Amino acid sequence: MPSIIHRRIDMLLTRYAESHCNPVNERIHCLCVPAIMLALLGMIWAASPALTVLLVAVTLTYYVTLSPAFAAGMLLMALAMLLLLSHLPAPSVLPLSLVLFVGAWIGQFIGHKIEGKKPSFFEDLRFLLIGPLFVLSLLYRRLHVRY
Repeated sequence: MPSIIHRRIDMLLTRYAESHCNPVNERIHCLCVPAIMLALLGMIWAASPALTVLLVAVTLTYYVTLSPAFAAGMLLMALAMLLLLSHLPAPSVLPLSLVLFVGAWIGQFIGHKIEGKKPSFFEDLRFLLIGPLFVLSLLYRRLHVRY
């Protein structure tokens, strides 16, 4: 079974990478994808911290089906983001998250303009969840972590 899981994650990352070949776009994504993730968590956190934790748990369950190594990395990233959100003054979480969300999406679209290709999620919404794994895969490659 693990070989099937890895083939699926490899296929998804390969398809995602097809519209992320330009090094400038790749660097933009390395900044903007985690920023969008933090902003989304922040917007939900502002409404309900418990719902945010539930959403993270559900998303991690999906990531486990793709790759336990990616799920572990995403767990660490999510925990760091939730910790940050828990330490921000409650009234500032929503406005900061909205500004971060808009700014990061502007960055993403600039990256895709440079790339000359539309974002992957226009063809498959799953790629909204694969984007963070793509960024994590770049880190894993640098650290020689197998996924």
